[in-house]
Amino acid sequence: MDARIDDRQEGMLPAASIRQALEQVRLRCVACRAFYPVLEPGRTARYRCNCGEVLDVEIPLRLPASLPTSSGSAPLDRDPAAAWRQLFAERAALVPGAPGASIVQRSGVWRYRELILPLPDEAIISRAEGNTTLYAVGSDQQQETQASPGLRRIGDYAGLAQLYLKHEGENPTGSFKDRGMVVGVTMARLMGARAVACASTGNTSASLASYAALAGLQALVFLPAGQVAGGKLAQTLAYGARMIQVNGDFDAAMLLVEQVCDELGIYLLNSLNPFRVEGQKAIAFELLQQLNWQAPDWLVLPAGNLGNTSALGKAFLQARMLGLISRLPRLAAIQAAGANPFYLSYREGFVRRHAVQAHTVASAIKIGNPVSYSRARLVIQECSGVVEEVSDPEILEAKAVIDRAGIGCEPASAATVAGIRKLVRAGIIKPSERVVAILTGNLLKDHQTGIPRAETVSIDPDLASVRRTLDALGPLTSPS
Repeated sequence: MDARIDDRQEGMLPAASIRQALEQVRLRCVACRAFYPVLEPGRTARYRCNCGEVLDVEIPLRLPASLPTSSGSAPLDRDPAAAWRQLFAERAALVPGAPGASIVQRSGVWRYRELILPLPDEAIISRAEGNTTLYAVGSDQQQETQASPGLRRIGDYAGLAQLYLKHEGENPTGSFKDRGMVVGVTMARLMGARAVACASTGNTSASLASYAALAGLQALVFLPAGQVAGGKLAQTLAYGARMIQVNGDFDAAMLLVEQVCDELGIYLLNSLNPFRVEGQKAIAFELLQQLNWQAPDWLVLPAGNLGNTSALGKAFLQARMLGLISRLPRLAAIQAAGANPFYLSYREGFVRRHAVQAHTVASAIKIGNPVSYSRARLVIQECSGVVEEVSDPEILEAKAVIDRAGIGCEPASAATVAGIRKLVRAGIIKPSERVVAILTGNLLKDHQTGIPRAETVSIDPDLASVRRTLDALGPLTSPS
């Protein structure tokens, strides 16, 4: 395979239409600032600069030529920020079955396409990803939580009056990876790819397999042997991906898959791929829209391969540039103490890049040499961010609090709440500040780690047996 666009490929747009959409896109090195076109004759897709550093996507952030108009709106030519907000609001208001409510329009990624990758509907694949819930869980958010007192326990635990959890585990395959993968697989299809590949600790492989199947592409995934939760393996296999288990950790699998893709011309879809990272920006745009474009004081998220840290920071910077928000939130990237290379570099003022042999129960962030280090370092510095580490016991304790509130998450997601609790206690996050935390994956992604093991009790089918069993377990009480 090469980067040539083939008019004869089934399901593809005519070459001229594809080129018109992609010629406005450039790739820029985050280090030496060199630029590259998306389509380079005679080579497969580019993921790195000639200097070896990672690339960032640059597109002109332009409003569509024709905009819907609503009575009472500010004149759009005088207030571009209002025009952007109106555009996104009208797309978000579309419901299934309504005129114009295509699956693409209902996507929580492609809703913001002009800020991510401006493509026509017919070029796009989608599962209506995104549209995830922003849960109010702060200790002083009774009005927003209404009849959900269990949620406020999370705010009490974290020590915050105003705390929101953005649950990306509500995406189609159960993790935030779908946000980036829908853009990455769309690009693979436009580039004429016949196969896509990734290294993964599980969430990426599940998402890749799903979207590749949707697009009619073969998926190849490289997994660290014996280190991927069963729920994630089941998804990967069910969606039809070919799986290769590597005797090594994620970093070894990542090194191998990059070599394989370069050698065989397979389209790589780890966060090394700049279009994968672009799709993940939609998390930030969507949560800002849910907050009526009032930026929180802090955005806190788990940090593994650092693609999300990079993407959300970039999105906030772009939102401020466009006037969608008036100030930047601060970022807090939370690593597991046993997989903390970014924290070690941050603690030294980023004077050198660290790598570690990763060990943590939070398998989704069990990464010792993150690919998106350079991108993430830049956004942490530009957003006055911090990097913190939390231990496995702290992660599991926070997970139990989230699970018992009825929301649930995989262990890596719980690093956010554990990190917030630690930062509040250290005085870095003030108890009165407004904070949004990202939960990256669904509880069922890992149905073993941190889940209580219930003793199996069998009783006779009569009321007396039930009473004896309940007496043994303790009285039924209302939650405090």
